[in-house]
Amino acid sequence: MTESPPDKEGLHIEFKEAKTGTPKSLFDTVCAFLNTDGGTIYLGVADDGSITGIDPDLVGKLKKEIASISNNSQKLNPPYLLFPHEAVVDGKHIIVLQVPLSSQVHKHHGAIFLRSEDGDYCVSGNHQLAGLLNRKLGIFSEQTPIPRLTVEDLRSDLFDKARELMRMQNQQHPWLGLDNHALLQTAGLYTIDDTGHQALSLAAVLLFGSDQVIQQAAPAYKFDCLLRRENLDRYDDRLEIYTNLIDAYDLMMGFVRKHLNDPFYLEGDMRISLRERIFREAISNIISHREYRHATPARLMIYRDKVVMDNPSMPYFHTQITPENLKSHPKNPSLCKFMIQLGRFEQLGSGVINIHKYLPHYSGGAKPIFRDDPNGFELTLPLGTGDRRQESGDRAPSEAQSGAQTPQVTPQVTPQVTPQVAHLLKVFQGEMSRVQIMEKLELKDREHFREHYLQKAIKAGVVEPTIPDKPNSRLQKYRLTPKGKALLSPAP
Repeated sequence: MTESPPDKEGLHIEFKEAKTGTPKSLFDTVCAFLNTDGGTIYLGVADDGSITGIDPDLVGKLKKEIASISNNSQKLNPPYLLFPHEAVVDGKHIIVLQVPLSSQVHKHHGAIFLRSEDGDYCVSGNHQLAGLLNRKLGIFSEQTPIPRLTVEDLRSDLFDKARELMRMQNQQHPWLGLDNHALLQTAGLYTIDDTGHQALSLAAVLLFGSDQVIQQAAPAYKFDCLLRRENLDRYDDRLEIYTNLIDAYDLMMGFVRKHLNDPFYLEGDMRISLRERIFREAISNIISHREYRHATPARLMIYRDKVVMDNPSMPYFHTQITPENLKSHPKNPSLCKFMIQLGRFEQLGSGVINIHKYLPHYSGGAKPIFRDDPNGFELTLPLGTGDRRQESGDRAPSEAQSGAQTPQVTPQVTPQVTPQVAHLLKVFQGEMSRVQIMEKLELKDREHFREHYLQKAIKAGVVEPTIPDKPNSRLQKYRLTPKGKALLSPAP
């Protein structure tokens, strides 16, 4: 990788020589960047910008040492796991360390550092510390203290799930042996309340709180997943998510798997899931950029030709974001940091790069549009020819379903037999209640099911109630009419 440093140092740029090892002042600068406005550190570059380089045999060791110190609360408190990478400039090896603005106040060896044009300086006064705290809280609402809440009020099963996800990523993950309190502490999920006492942050509640506790802490929190292929004014299917972010991620990925296919794709000689690569990053983005105290819900909307994700957030770039102008600026850095440990997120900025890389293969060449403006953050993913799902909205068959079974006959779509009705006919098995049919269709909205599926099927004469004289009977079930059965019979 080649990455030339800028011409000179500044508020967001720092040069440090590292011929024999990690510079002693490195984490003073890391701490200052985390506390102020983020920045990039170039190791192996002199103060005047000349490339002095690092011994190639030391690069791997230094990268591991930096990552280890950044995750050590005795050195950097609270820890903030960093990802240094190697670059080669003019034939010389350097290390580039991107440090984002953090929502927390960090200390290095017990001292708080800030950044100015003249370099790093140590905070020396309560007024400076108060100003720093107020500034961060104004930018990052994830650090809002939730008073009177303790670790005992959080869900212990979610801590177990988090540890299992960490273990899947790294059997030796340093957080695995921590108890729940220490895990929260190390992950930076405590903050300071108005009285100067330690309190759980909103980020901690969003990750580990019960649904009731989350709604009390952030009443407007919601992710709204909508399928809009047929009914563009409302929706064909809907999933409203109010639960913790660990489970919310899985639920959103499940909604995507339900409604979008996964075409065959080889990377080299290995098959990979384009859908997983793209939407794993996309959902990471919608979680990381969400403003959780805002009244507007975050949305994931699947159309025939595109997927749109939007959510309220504090704008930072005010422009379209591309790999060329990308500067990592997570709106919820504590949440991002924790999700990285779970393997849900990759490095900061990976979403823009990976989606630009894989979406053209999924969408027939179309590129994503990332936009950050006063209305919030929006990601548009054109589908092109990538989603070949039948117009009936059927899910792609799983491996367990394909091959061994006799192929089902798909009723021909006509003005009377809509795609939704055709889909409904295919799931019928004898006499079924409304609830049973909805479960088969994996629909949750009763009104939508009644209006777009059941009533239209009855009107088309392909489905009939078993108790026609008592349409609202609790014993009511439905069955196929002879016309409905005929539509499912194989052609002679």
